[in-house]
Amino acid sequence: MLDIVIEARQAEIAPGFSVKRILPYRLRRMVGPFIFVDHGGPVNIPVTAVNNLDVLPHPHIGLSTVSYLFSGNVTHRDSLGVEQVIKPGEVNWMTAGKGIAHSERFEDPAMLAGGELEMIQTWVALPEKDEESNPSFINYKAEQLPIFTDTGVWMRLIAGEAYGLKSNVSTHSPLFYVHVVLDQGARFGLPHGHSERGAYIVSGSVEVNGITYTAGNLIVFTKGVDPLIIAKEQTTLMMLGGEHLGERYIWWNFVSSRKERIEQAKEDWKQGRIVLPPMDNEEYIPLPEDKSRPAGGPPPNALS
Repeated sequence: MLDIVIEARQAEIAPGFSVKRILPYRLRRMVGPFIFVDHGGPVNIPVTAVNNLDVLPHPHIGLSTVSYLFSGNVTHRDSLGVEQVIKPGEVNWMTAGKGIAHSERFEDPAMLAGGELEMIQTWVALPEKDEESNPSFINYKAEQLPIFTDTGVWMRLIAGEAYGLKSNVSTHSPLFYVHVVLDQGARFGLPHGHSERGAYIVSGSVEVNGITYTAGNLIVFTKGVDPLIIAKEQTTLMMLGGEHLGERYIWWNFVSSRKERIEQAKEDWKQGRIVLPPMDNEEYIPLPEDKSRPAGGPPPNALS
């Protein structure tokens, strides 16, 4: 019934701010095209600590970064000249392709006053034919995303197709990504038509086949099996998955189907060939010391 259950690990990305890191995992690198999942918060941020959370300009290749907030605000700036504040319920979908740099900073007055922050960030690997595509960025407002409600169930389709709904978010391969809220006792099934499917428990707990799973667990389901998910209490899930794209290498913020492309990206960042955001170009994250092969996971500062 279950392929694997992954427990989130703590990873500190800034002084005093840790995230729950779910993917990649040594026994399960990807679920569909999703190759990286971080869950940050919920955390009430002291005014003096907000600036410590800023993610300085850093590069990506070969993937799309997907930012989704439950609470708080984050300002995104990238090499294309985009400056975008993402708010709860919205989606920032940035496709790195052949290379992009971006930053994420906490500049909203509410955050500076000690507001709460909770967010999910994922990376979606690109098909080989799109790995060297031109970079792009799109912000989708909450009202652009399909919502479905039923007794004890609320869900927003962030991207892809699931449960008879289709999102307008542009993707490069078949996938689904859904924010689900279940009341206690609610029963919820898996979407059909996808070979790889998982459910990350943001908060609360669920029962599957008589076993209870709690917040911080990513449940990856066996292909072709469709068990019911029963909410043991008020529960928030992120459902994700899709079609497998084949082997991918990941090192720091770089993803590729080719090891040599990872090495090229390292040199491109060191030599300044990946342009910094024009509105945020006075500081950046340097290339980490290389102590691992490209197949190794990202270091702790790789939130997005």
